[in-house]
Amino acid sequence: MTVIDSSPMKSPPVDVCVSAGQAHPRPDGQDRYTISEVAAFTGLRAHTLRWYEQIGLMPHVERSHNGQRLFGNRDLDWLAFVGKLRLTGMPVADMVRFAELVHQGEASFGERREILEETRHKVAAHIAELQDTLTVLDAKINFYTGAHQAPERA
Repeated sequence: MTVIDSSPMKSPPVDVCVSAGQAHPRPDGQDRYTISEVAAFTGLRAHTLRWYEQIGLMPHVERSHNGQRLFGNRDLDWLAFVGKLRLTGMPVADMVRFAELVHQGEASFGERREILEETRHKVAAHIAELQDTLTVLDAKINFYTGAHQAPERA
């Protein structure tokens, strides 16, 4: 008699920045991209990608036997996440700190969560300011639309 363990396996938590984003140009296992391919795919300049590596925002870029940078799908996912962090207005130094925490592994989950929660709070406040601004703009547009359509006074 064969006994099969049917209890669900717990896989390690997946970091959202690793799995989020657009589809990859190549499947995992065949995902080796040159810096020019990554630049074309992400819209970032090769100079920016080299700088990201230099400052520690992408500290573990693989190299080919002749020293050429080789990026993988995880790198593309990371760059997409960094792009989102840039949109939040997060300073580069804070992004580098976050990258350092990612490379520390699970022990830094709490600190990473705190950074993201603080960033989320700032983004939400900025959205509220923009929503208020949009309301004011709509009111002014409606005023000028109504003023243009009002009959002239004699």
